[in-house]
Amino acid sequence: MQDLFNIILPVFLVIGVGYAGTRGGYMSRDQIDGLMKYTQNFAIPCLLFTAIARLDLSQSFDWRLLTSFYVGAGTSFVLAMLGTRFLFKRGAVDSVAIGFIGLFSNSVLLGLAITERAYGVEALASNFAIVSIHAPFCYFLGITVMEVVRGRANGSGQGVGRTVLNIGNAMFRNALVVALALGFIVNLTGLVMPEPAQVALDLIARTALPAALFGLGGVLVRYRLDGDLRVMGYVLSMSLIVHPALVITLGTALGLSDGALRSAVVTAAMAPGINTYLFASIYGVGQKVAASSVLIGTAASILTVWGWLQLLP
Repeated sequence: MQDLFNIILPVFLVIGVGYAGTRGGYMSRDQIDGLMKYTQNFAIPCLLFTAIARLDLSQSFDWRLLTSFYVGAGTSFVLAMLGTRFLFKRGAVDSVAIGFIGLFSNSVLLGLAITERAYGVEALASNFAIVSIHAPFCYFLGITVMEVVRGRANGSGQGVGRTVLNIGNAMFRNALVVALALGFIVNLTGLVMPEPAQVALDLIARTALPAALFGLGGVLVRYRLDGDLRVMGYVLSMSLIVHPALVITLGTALGLSDGALRSAVVTAAMAPGINTYLFASIYGVGQKVAASSVLIGTAASILTVWGWLQLLP
């Protein structure tokens, strides 16, 4: 229980303060939007840029780490999608959007915060390795499957070539992806940042997680419990239980180090990210289930993450 109170609850209390402050009218929707724009476009990119620029790539980018996490993520996506389609008889396109809930965990806002609380700043290297390809992997997989399914269902798909081009355009207009790419360039070329610039980046980066967690609480006020609770329960079990279970099984079998295994499992155990709702909104399907799953999953993960922390070495 000490882990629950000392590691997990502080993170969710910050989210709770953001939720209560917005619900009580102390923060307006525009103010929360401004805060989230700051964290998404400035603070978190600075955090990711500085982390990747300083990362020991040879040590952190362990194929066993990435295989364990992303095989688990892909399997969770497929199981969530097929279960929604065949167990709950939802349409094929709906099933892909809902299946995405099982794929996209909140790797940055929650994953980094809880790993840092549980294991210290030095434990984040493996988290950053996962995060560096998280959005490109998840969106590429999700959009590609969606386009194939839509094409078969009603002929509205764009084709794989056009889909790849659209994904590339979207990715490289995203501040987080640009920050990661620049971080890799600095790391691989050995460029040295001027000290004043580095200090400024570090100052902004230190605001990223607390501000983003507070803003996340404010955003969650907009979501309502709506949709099929059975479907939500099923896809959340993929996200909160099956994904981390697959990661700990694969990581152990592949001989992943304790530190890397902790980062992979904690990241996999995070609640679905807001990107799951954004993905559903792109296609106009499964939005109620996605929005409610973000809300319920964030609350439920207080207990499920505590359980996974007890199982980790």
